[in-house]
Amino acid sequence: MTGLSHPSLHEIADSGIPFALIARDGSTVEVLTGEVVDVELLADIPLTDAEGTAREVLALVPFRQVRERGFECHDDGAPLRCLIVGERFWIPRGEALAQLPTTPVPLEEPGFDIPDDEYADIVRRVIADEIGRGEGANFVIRRDFTAGVPTDAATAALTWFRALLEHERGAYWTFAVVTPGHVAVGASPEAHVSARGGSSEDAGYRTVTMNPISGTFRHPEGGATPATLSEFLESTKETEELFMVVDEELKMMSAVCSDGGRITGPHLKEMSRLTHTEYVLRGRSRLDPREILRETMFAPTVTGSPMQNACTVITRHEKTPRGYYSGVAALFTPRHPESADAAGEPTHDLDAPILIRTAYLENGRLRVPVGATLVRHSDPYGEVGETHGKAAGVLGAIGAVPRDAAAEAAAVASVVDTAAVDEDAPAPEPRRLADDPAIAALLASRNARLAEFWLNPQGSGTPGPFAGRSAIVVDAEDRFTTMLAHQLRHLGLDARIVPWSEVTDEQIDAAELLVCGPGPGDPRDPASPRMQRMREVVRRRRSSGRPLLAVCLSHQILAHSLGLGLAPLAAPHQGLQKTVDLFGTPASIGFYNTFTARVPAGHTRAGETETAADAETGDVYALRGPGYASVQGHLESILSRDGMTTLERLVTHALTPVGA
Repeated sequence: MTGLSHPSLHEIADSGIPFALIARDGSTVEVLTGEVVDVELLADIPLTDAEGTAREVLALVPFRQVRERGFECHDDGAPLRCLIVGERFWIPRGEALAQLPTTPVPLEEPGFDIPDDEYADIVRRVIADEIGRGEGANFVIRRDFTAGVPTDAATAALTWFRALLEHERGAYWTFAVVTPGHVAVGASPEAHVSARGGSSEDAGYRTVTMNPISGTFRHPEGGATPATLSEFLESTKETEELFMVVDEELKMMSAVCSDGGRITGPHLKEMSRLTHTEYVLRGRSRLDPREILRETMFAPTVTGSPMQNACTVITRHEKTPRGYYSGVAALFTPRHPESADAAGEPTHDLDAPILIRTAYLENGRLRVPVGATLVRHSDPYGEVGETHGKAAGVLGAIGAVPRDAAAEAAAVASVVDTAAVDEDAPAPEPRRLADDPAIAALLASRNARLAEFWLNPQGSGTPGPFAGRSAIVVDAEDRFTTMLAHQLRHLGLDARIVPWSEVTDEQIDAAELLVCGPGPGDPRDPASPRMQRMREVVRRRRSSGRPLLAVCLSHQILAHSLGLGLAPLAAPHQGLQKTVDLFGTPASIGFYNTFTARVPAGHTRAGETETAADAETGDVYALRGPGYASVQGHLESILSRDGMTTLERLVTHALTPVGA
């Protein structure tokens, strides 16, 4: 409802009832009040009442929910908190600002919990011990800005919400959630996942959208300019960082969407102190929105990749639990009755931003967690600076650190006819840097490196070349297998994914095509149960003579079973695009490997196996022999421009009868 019948924000705060304030459209503030229920699992989020009537729910999902997917974490018991909405109304932005307090909230003993030098040491260890050992492509390690807050929690929440509403720009959600014993106030730039119903022709489907944001440009004093931003956009580190998180989120999209997901972008996400680069991924899904949320826990932009191992690395290097940092705020809103699913059950739309750039208040203590994405190119003190820049977006708005008055003034001065802006309208936006022709050209040029398969619509309607045939894909703990399986289906194969720990000898023997997938770690590790089982899977399948395709880690294991040596690379190839010769055909492929199989330089055969290897180093890029083929690169990656054609070539070879 709207109008004068609703209570003021002060009255709501003073009443002690749980509430949330959300600014999404720039011109209004949504006010939600209701009761709080804590549940254990995402499936338990109560989207209907006892009579089966749909209701709106705002859920704060903590990081510890990754346990639902079997991933590691420091378990702090943070509840999966549900605000069951009893009343909702909207207030014009100007009216909300007039109602919100302006007196700054004092902070006591503010500072980071981990000193800069200590955080830089953590960065060095992660690069050397984790990325350097092949545990993954990138990892996000956090630190917390903390302070004492002597002010009443609800008052602090209203004050900080007003400050973010007034001083931060470009946020996807600006919000405050006040529940018993806990306050969360933030301006999240990133829509992790949304799921919204389509037209009547798409009955049963939701349009799923993910919004990977990566690369962080800290504005210089006085604000960003096209010249300063251009240097950032030309950075190899920042570009590869974004490509890696897009790959990781495409893994999730391929798991929940029948069409695997399509990429649009890149775009700029311009905020008050920072600018990020982003892509948008869209696909269609029939899954319940709670299941969509479960399968996309959590964004690689705040964890790393591959996701499962990233959680393990986070547990090793972060000494305290994350709480709600890197979780999501998930708003489930009932759709109209005519949009009910085939069984007549009520359905909901989902809108879930990532819980970053957020201040938390519990027991009189403020906590603002921030993290930097660590990749092979990372500079330790550059990542220290990134955490300061990310924290400053929230802290500057709420007055905990000085604001850049010159940048704010420059932003307002660049707006045309600011005097004509209505007070209820959003704060004036400066001219977007993305509109500068040189910046637009730099952004567009990035897509020339990417696979057209993920940029263009994929539904041709014609059967693939392997229609009527089937494959089992063995997942070695890297969800690149979801993208690989999607591409195999596009080629016509009925592809099914089975985890390494669940695949049986009977399945290994019976599969028409067995695809052994990628995974993190050292393939030579004698103590790893995963490596031991993958070695057994590859050995059993190859000895049977039945069709086998091996990718990345499994390619290394196959090479070792053929008598080839394995060695660590001098520098990890995590998120690296290379054009290599694969049996006489050049192919642009994305690589995510720290180890390699190696043959003497110039050799093209190892017994009955043909090798495609680097002419100088002997690093093996692909193998093919009687009934088997393998590839070191990730043909499913967005970095593999020739991925689909190469995949078809290798599958064709593996499926060709021996001696034919």
